[in-house]
Amino acid sequence: MKLYFLLLISFFTTAVLAQEKEGAVEILKPEMNTFFNQDSKIEILASGFEWSEGPVWVPQLNGLLFSDVPENKVFLWSPNKGLSVFLDPSGYTGAVSRTGESGSNGLTLDKNGHLILCQHGDRRVAKLSSWSFEQPHYETLVDQFEGKRFNSPNDLVFSKEGTLFFTDPPYGLNQQDQDPQKELPHNGVYKLATDGSLSLITDRLERPNGIALSLDEKTLYVANSYATNPIILAIDLSTTPYQSSVFFDGSELIKTRKGLFDGLKVHSSGIIFATGPGGVLVLDPEGNHLGSIRTNGPTANCAFDPQEDYLYLTSDAVLGRIKLN
Repeated sequence: MKLYFLLLISFFTTAVLAQEKEGAVEILKPEMNTFFNQDSKIEILASGFEWSEGPVWVPQLNGLLFSDVPENKVFLWSPNKGLSVFLDPSGYTGAVSRTGESGSNGLTLDKNGHLILCQHGDRRVAKLSSWSFEQPHYETLVDQFEGKRFNSPNDLVFSKEGTLFFTDPPYGLNQQDQDPQKELPHNGVYKLATDGSLSLITDRLERPNGIALSLDEKTLYVANSYATNPIILAIDLSTTPYQSSVFFDGSELIKTRKGLFDGLKVHSSGIIFATGPGGVLVLDPEGNHLGSIRTNGPTANCAFDPQEDYLYLTSDAVLGRIKLN
């Protein structure tokens, strides 16, 4: 009988560890069942990256583009062809070698379908103007604020009419805030209007990172990747000057779960998917935590395909996805 119970305990321990390794869905509120059920699992599509980031689905390619930031490359994954290198270099185009996070990070498409990249190494937001595997060409959209170079633009989102919002933490600088090449006194969140004018939205976040717009485009969500202030900030874009409030505070979660807030995406229902402590948090527009996709490791960002059949995850060395109900 004792042996039986030891075997039983071993079986359940192995099963739980296997489930944690694959990624499990945590359901905290009934609304979470709209998207996932208790048996939903993460499917691993590719692995072996240094730090995967910035996923975006590109309809013209019928696939997902994502950055490997330290490797200075953008990869393409498609259901038909699997994985391939799409851009090399992706974020640093200089001839002199450098250390640190040199590649592209956040990726998105403008309203004309052009690929727009946050380039750490070149310290700018750029458009892919032409492409061949031998030599991609980029056009600078913005690289300075008030005559000073950005730190390293990190993530970005467009409004429907074409206004661009982006974050600028110091991750691409070798010594971050202490780097001698840092020119700006803050780590900011910016707005690039369609007329080309650039304005600072806030400089109150230590490490502004992921960024997303609410469906009505009145609220800008910004993730702060900072251990002593792990929050998602909500900025009211209808106010002058902009008013902001804490949308979600992860101070309790980071006590028991790995990772900080990073990427943000808003589902067509208005629900916010936020990579953060423990995996991907699912939050309603009031900031209630509906549940999490537990990746059990640092998760950088996420993205939907156009039909919202899958949520794609860039999680450290791995590209994965999980089916939505």
